[in-house]
Amino acid sequence: MPPVWVRRLVFGPLVVALAVALLITAPVWLLLALIASPFIPGHLRVPRLTILAIAYLAWDAAALVALAGLWVASGFGARIRTPAFQRAHYALTGGFLRVLFWLARRLLRLSVDVVGTDPDTASPGRPEIVVSRHAGPGDSFILIHGLVNWFDREPRIVLKATLQWDPAVDVLLNRLPNRFLSPGSGRNPTLEEEVGQLAVGLDDDDAFVIFPEGANFSPRRRNRAIARLWSRGLGDLAARAERLNNVLPPKPGGLLAALDAAPDAGVIFVAHTGLDRMLTVADVWRQLPMDKQLVMRFWSVPPEEVPQAEEARVEWLYDWWARIDAWIEENRPAPRPLRVGRPRRRATSV
Repeated sequence: MPPVWVRRLVFGPLVVALAVALLITAPVWLLLALIASPFIPGHLRVPRLTILAIAYLAWDAAALVALAGLWVASGFGARIRTPAFQRAHYALTGGFLRVLFWLARRLLRLSVDVVGTDPDTASPGRPEIVVSRHAGPGDSFILIHGLVNWFDREPRIVLKATLQWDPAVDVLLNRLPNRFLSPGSGRNPTLEEEVGQLAVGLDDDDAFVIFPEGANFSPRRRNRAIARLWSRGLGDLAARAERLNNVLPPKPGGLLAALDAAPDAGVIFVAHTGLDRMLTVADVWRQLPMDKQLVMRFWSVPPEEVPQAEEARVEWLYDWWARIDAWIEENRPAPRPLRVGRPRRRATSV
C-alpha cells in the first residue's frame, strides 16, 4: 500500500474531485450509456452500471467529507478515539451502509433474506465472535451492514490491507478498532498476535468479525489450499478439506487467537449463498443487473460449548465448516427471471 500521507492527501481529494466532476457531467454520461445500451446485451445494463459508478463515487466522496467534519469536530483528531467519537463513527458507518444497500436494491435488484438465529436472539448483551465464509462480491459489506443496522453491534473486523485502496473505507475503518492485514500463505504468529490483540476487551455490543478462509472461494484457491495442507504434513485436515466443495479450508490461527483473547464471547457462524457463483469479473459482468437473492444463515454457539484445547478447536472449526458447506449445497436460491418493472417486495427481505 502507498504510505498514509499519500492516501490522505492524494487519493481522498482525488475521489472528491472526481465525484464532483462526474455529478456535474452526469447527464452526458447517462446519454452516452443510453446510446450504447442497445448494442450491449442485458436489460439497461450500461445505464445501470453508469448510475452505480457515479453513485458509488458520490457515496465515497460524501463519506470522506463527513469524516473530515468529524475530524475537525474532534479537535483536529485529538479526541477521535474517545467513546463519543467512536460511537459517532459507527453511526456514520450504519448510515452510509443503509444508503449503499438502498442503491443495491434499486439498481442491482439485490435482496437479502436471513434465516436461523441471529446474533441477538441467542443471548442479547453478550460479545460475539462472528466467523463467516467469504464468497462473492460485497459479502463482507453485507455482513457488516447487518451487524450494524439490524443487530446494533459495533464490529471489529479483520480485513485485507488492499481494501485501503478505497479512501472512505481506509479513513473510516482505520479510526475504529479494526486490523488491516497482509497474510502470507503460511502460519504467521505476528498476524495471529494482532488478531488476538483486536479481540481483547470486547464489550456487550461488540462483534469481532473474521473470515477464516482468507479469500473468496474459487475452485483454484480450494485446490491450492488443500495442496498446502498436504505439503505441511496435515493429512487429516487435507482429507477433510477435500470433502468441502463450496468453501475453502479454514485457517484456524486467527480464530484461535480471538477465542483465547475473548473467552467469554459467544461464537456466531455465518453462511450465505446467492453471490458465490460470481467468481470472476466476467461472471459479474454477465450477471449484471444481478436480480439476486442472497440468503444468510446464522448459528449461535454459547461460550461454554466452545472447546478449550487447541486441537479440539481446530476439529470443531472443521466440523462447522463441513456443516456450512452442506448448508450452501442445500440452499442455493433458485434462478429468478429479470423483472422489468418495480421489484416485488419480499416479506422476508431485510
